[in-house]
Formats: sequence, structure tokens, C-alpha cells
Amino acid sequence: MPDKRKRDLYQEIGDRIMPGGIFCNLEHVASPTQRLHEHFMRAIGYSPEEEDPANILLDVETQLRWLRELSFVDVDCYWKWLELALLVGYKPV
Repeated sequence: MPDKRKRDLYQEIGDRIMPGGIFCNLEHVASPTQRLHEHFMRAIGYSPEEEDPANILLDVETQLRWLRELSFVDVDCYWKWLELALLVGYKPV
């Protein structure tokens, strides 16, 4: 999903979550380095050549910043394994 659409989607979700509600997103995120990306691909049984070029990945830090900018609180990456991350934020009461 293109970055702008993803941020807009986070906004749409945030607009619908009730105060005190929680947003949890298990996301395929970008690796911080090419070497780690290649390690992830091998770990899931793929070679880098088999990667889908339509797969648009974004780093964890940018997505956490977006959630904070969209008024979520206690935002964090609660779990991460290579390129899989659980991003969480709460709507203030």
C-alpha cells in the first residue's frame, strides 16, 4: 500500500476508535538494512529474487510517528521479528 494511503487509513481507523480503544496492527515493515532484508527473505524460505516488486514496505519508526501525530498515545512496537511488527496505540479517554 502506498505510504500516503497507509497514513490516511491510520487516520480513518483513528477516527472510528472510541476513546480508550486500542489499535493493533500486525504489519510487514521495512528492514533497516539490505542485509537484514535478505536475512528475512531467507528466514521465510524465499530468495531476494523471488520478492514481489509490488510489496511497498515502510519502516517502524515512521509508522509509530504517524500514530502519535494522529493523537494515539502509549504508541509502541510491542513485538518485532525481522520484518514483522506489532504496532499499538491507544485513543485517549
